Amino acid sequence: MHSTDPISTQQLADSSSRPAARRDIQGLRAVAVVAVVLSHLLEWPIGGFAGVDVFFVISGYLLTAIILRDIAATGSVSLRSFYARRIRRILPAAVVVLIAVSVASYFAFNRPRAITTMWDAVSSFFLVANWDFALTGTDYFQAADAVSPLQHFWSLSVEEQFYLVWPGLLACTLLLLPVAARKTTRARVVVGALAGGVLAASFAWAVVQSSSDPTVAYFSTLTRGWEIALGAVIAVLAPRLARLSTAIGALLSWVGLAIVIASFFLLSPSNPPFPGPGAALPVCGAALVIVGGMRGGAQHHLFPLTNPVSVFFGNISYSLYLWHFPVIVFAAVLLPESTELNLAIVVGGIFVFSLTSYFLIEQPLHRSPWLRRYAPSSDAQAAKTPPPVQPVRDEAPVATPRIETRPAGWTPGQRYFPGSAPRPSQPRPSQPRPSQPRIVPPRQDVVLAAAAPAAPEPAEPPVVSMSARETRRAAWSRWRETFGSQLGITAGAFAVAVTALLLLTNSAMGGSLITPIGPTVAATSDDATDPTPAIQAELAAATQATEWPDLNPSMDSAITAGSQTNPARTCFEPATTPDVNACTWGNANAPRHMYLVGDSTAMAYAPAFKKIAENSGGNWRITTIGLYGCRFTDVLVQNSGAGVMDACTQRKADIAAIVAADSPDLVVVSNAYTLGNTVAGQPLSVTDLVSGTQNEMAQFDAAGRILYLAPPPMGASLGSCYSPLTSPLNCLAGVDPTWTEYEMAMEVAATVSGDHAMSSLSFSCWEGSCPAFAGGIPTKYDQTHMTAAYAEHIAPVIQWNLTQLGLM
Repeated sequence: MHSTDPISTQQLADSSSRPAARRDIQGLRAVAVVAVVLSHLLEWPIGGFAGVDVFFVISGYLLTAIILRDIAATGSVSLRSFYARRIRRILPAAVVVLIAVSVASYFAFNRPRAITTMWDAVSSFFLVANWDFALTGTDYFQAADAVSPLQHFWSLSVEEQFYLVWPGLLACTLLLLPVAARKTTRARVVVGALAGGVLAASFAWAVVQSSSDPTVAYFSTLTRGWEIALGAVIAVLAPRLARLSTAIGALLSWVGLAIVIASFFLLSPSNPPFPGPGAALPVCGAALVIVGGMRGGAQHHLFPLTNPVSVFFGNISYSLYLWHFPVIVFAAVLLPESTELNLAIVVGGIFVFSLTSYFLIEQPLHRSPWLRRYAPSSDAQAAKTPPPVQPVRDEAPVATPRIETRPAGWTPGQRYFPGSAPRPSQPRPSQPRPSQPRIVPPRQDVVLAAAAPAAPEPAEPPVVSMSARETRRAAWSRWRETFGSQLGITAGAFAVAVTALLLLTNSAMGGSLITPIGPTVAATSDDATDPTPAIQAELAAATQATEWPDLNPSMDSAITAGSQTNPARTCFEPATTPDVNACTWGNANAPRHMYLVGDSTAMAYAPAFKKIAENSGGNWRITTIGLYGCRFTDVLVQNSGAGVMDACTQRKADIAAIVAADSPDLVVVSNAYTLGNTVAGQPLSVTDLVSGTQNEMAQFDAAGRILYLAPPPMGASLGSCYSPLTSPLNCLAGVDPTWTEYEMAMEVAATVSGDHAMSSLSFSCWEGSCPAFAGGIPTKYDQTHMTAAYAEHIAPVIQWNLTQLGLM
């Protein structure tokens, strides 16, 4: 059976609208993606995050070049064909990553983080990940946070949002032009004007918002549009830029490449503000590289970009970008130690998943018949026309004499023109030129061939009509023939590589799980009245644990609940002034009164003091009031919490007035032991903060009756370290130097002023190691704040210490 190649109408459109492949652009993609990967993996170069901006310029150029070719060919923009190409190019590999990360997070992450990751996958699928991260206040540069393994999808959302709007905007604008003008340069001028307007407006807004709201500015489509629009402007000017000489083009390419690479080392997350104007450096560098190669040609002079290795990395750059960040984030949970083996496993994992994605998903489906339009094959049209009648060949042909029209004396190889005489190399014949053609006897071999039986003529192939559905099936058949072996080999190689990675990961995890911290401490009979040794024994046991025990509440529940289970939460909120009576625990008629004031660390202690009051036998009533995020110092310490800065000063004044009027027996104050800045951005030292706390407490008129209670030292980031697949050792934290300096300075200041100070180390850490649980209870629900259950658990230790200080 005979049929023509099943080429779709969209394939023909694709081939006509696809820009010529440029090795320098592929190499530029390689430079950008390698910078991004190294920045995330090694935090070097510091400005490697700017590789994303290079991608934006390239995308804007290629996208607009395709649209302009469509306009020049048809006078319109084929939105269906355009979006079909984008779906084949972007969607399959991205969906696989989203599904894989969601499933892996369910097993590898704690439950709250897994749920958050799944929601991130949903927002990424619907192309709004950048706005999701912006609205939740995600800090792209804060590595200490529990980073989403899908955070890098923000840039894909920005690009795709532009792809959704830009072609439609151009299509609508072209309707304003006469039909005859849509294929002329007037259409190119219109596109250029739109791109220029977007460039100017977006860049201006980026400069404004990068200073006023840097987090939103980093993720916003509105502040990134100018980078894509610059690529569009280059595409509009391509015919004129192609006239640049080879020398000038080479110079521009090298200068642009140097600027791009320099930007990776010169830029930082905050200096200059990003993306406006900070992104101008890599964006302009990428633009120069694109312009420099506009003339075309081999560009051997630009070997850093056009060599085969760079081009290959450019080809796989999309898959490499998709997979590198999830591998890094999951490795941070499973392999938290920074060793050469762990680094090799991470790098190997990035390449295994990226190459598999490219050869198994991205490339095959990009070249597949999926979403292409197919018309009936040309044979179907041929079937409507009767074939020409063929002569009957049942008789052997008769050899006939051959008529020779060349003059006598002609020899083979000579040129002959009718009416000309033979060349003088031969004697001119004496006889006159014949007026009639000569009759040449037939050659003997022709006569013999004519006498032999005639070979049968090959039969005319039958005409086969193929519908559009049959043509599509044929196209898929051709596709399977082309990519079948590649898919099989890639799948097999992936299975082998993943097995090797799992074995190496298991070995690395096993090595990190078998190192004990130290001996177990047990309470002795001499310590029967002091609860501290029992708490220390629990902390010591927790520092040795290699598996997570059954906790109550579970770590997942503690992280999810946060401060919601704290009975004093409403007493520390900024919205309303707290009701003193509602925030007082114990017997209302108790003869002695104590206040606990401060920021959120004081709130975290509130359940312990509530228990102390209720177990005091009616002797104490304790009031717990303050404002989370508001340090009780005479200087306002910057905090980004909603409403905190507006309420802080007045809340401190109100509480000081209440306490001074009540003249309580004891005032306990607890603030965070971390450094900070003033609202004007001026850094505050430990000395500044300690003296500021004392100055603030002077307003309480309680000299000699003030206790400075240290918060627990900063713990590990539970969102990052806690996983059902890992050991509690991953969540061990040491006592940071700032906390130690702060605690010592506060004790000295309290002694000088005649007040008191209490350390938290006896119920938070054991020999400098602070675990995430003790006594079957999670100690904290984040890096800073104790769980309500653990605060109640340590209440006897706090009461014991207060008694030893003579304060109870």
